[in-house]
Amino acid sequence: MKIAFITYEGSVKYTAANGFDEIQDLLPFLQSKGIDIQYEIWDNPEVDWTVYDVALLRMPWDYHQKFDEFKSWLDRIESLGIKLLNDYQIVRWNIDKHYLQQIADAGYNVIPSVFLEKDWNGELSSLFDMLNSGQIIVKPCVSGGSRNTIKLQKESAQEDATTIRELLANGAYLAQPFMKEINEGEWSFTFFNGSYSHTILKKPKAGDFRVQQFFGGTIERIDPEQAYIDKAASYLSAFAPKTLYARVDGLMVDGKFMLMELELVEPFLYLAYHPNAPENFYQALKTQIDELSKINIQ
Repeated sequence: MKIAFITYEGSVKYTAANGFDEIQDLLPFLQSKGIDIQYEIWDNPEVDWTVYDVALLRMPWDYHQKFDEFKSWLDRIESLGIKLLNDYQIVRWNIDKHYLQQIADAGYNVIPSVFLEKDWNGELSSLFDMLNSGQIIVKPCVSGGSRNTIKLQKESAQEDATTIRELLANGAYLAQPFMKEINEGEWSFTFFNGSYSHTILKKPKAGDFRVQQFFGGTIERIDPEQAYIDKAASYLSAFAPKTLYARVDGLMVDGKFMLMELELVEPFLYLAYHPNAPENFYQALKTQIDELSKINIQ
């Protein structure tokens, strides 16, 4: 079974700050295990997709900048009968942050959110009251890496209104209260085929709210209590069971886990932070391949 490891043009030159590059490290590791896999840039017009049985979404990290093109690409490879990991339905659901409303409506703990649809023209100051916060975070519903994510203060809402309307001219946004707990760290639980693998804690640098390393954030591996692992797993079992890969991101607020994002499209997996993580990923992928092979035989 031939697999395309899906990446983007920039990843060919990319070196992860944490020392684990998925093309330089994971791809050869999988090949050494006998997996027939090679990387392909998702929007490369030279690729003959008909030679592949499976497309493994790992690093298409510019999709949100070419969103319509990416959706068309998904439609195209699906029409060719290529299996997508994670599944097409999951990816299309998870690619837009409106999915958080469905999770919240089902009674799960989610950071409070207000959705601002494209060309929203309400009063910016009203959002602070709706979210009961003097500071809010506004981010695109389709985005990655904190792109166009901004922190707003209630006292400067009038001055910021023009900026927000300019952003909303390009698409829908999500507003959430600024959670002081981010300073204690954002928890990221990683699962493969629904089985727990590892957890990392990401902290922003002093004076910032973004946890990514390219904004000065720090990362460390932690070993959470089983109750926290079970809570993170409950989101997956309810909304994305047995996905090949999943990252459940959130904060601990008054001792309770609050979901920030359920990452099912192209999450960075922090495989360098646990010695068994690459093997865990391989075993999960092998299980998926074996199941697909059985289906094809039948």
